[in-house]
Amino acid sequence: MRCALLRRLRRQLGRRGTILSCYGIVWLLIGWGQIVVPQPDQRGLQVLLALWPLYVWGWCWVTAGLIALVCAWAPPGRDAAGFVALVLIVVPWMASYLTSWLLGVYPRGWAAAAVWTAITVPALVVAGWPEPPRRKRAEPPYEC
Repeated sequence: MRCALLRRLRRQLGRRGTILSCYGIVWLLIGWGQIVVPQPDQRGLQVLLALWPLYVWGWCWVTAGLIALVCAWAPPGRDAAGFVALVLIVVPWMASYLTSWLLGVYPRGWAAAAVWTAITVPALVVAGWPEPPRRKRAEPPYEC
């Protein structure tokens, strides 16, 4: 029963949906963390905080994560909004950290911007991949 459920989920989500699900969950957790327990050192986010308070940015992260999770279940070719949401929320954060570093406000801003870039690049790469065709159903006994 467990193997059948895992096979069905894997077949339904595919590789793109799996990536969207994983990133969506992480983005939800990041957003929820910013809402419930904001990060203590906010020097690198001063550019963002001039626009909106941190809890609003937290809700933006949660929204991006939810969009990614919903799009994970969309048919191949209709999941683009999930990848766009994943990237769009990270761009302001990267820019804020980079700007803070360039202005001398946050000396570690370059590292934070580099980390967010490295985290986002795989989502961009997967967004450009087509979903591979599904294999035909295996004959019994099924493998997990």
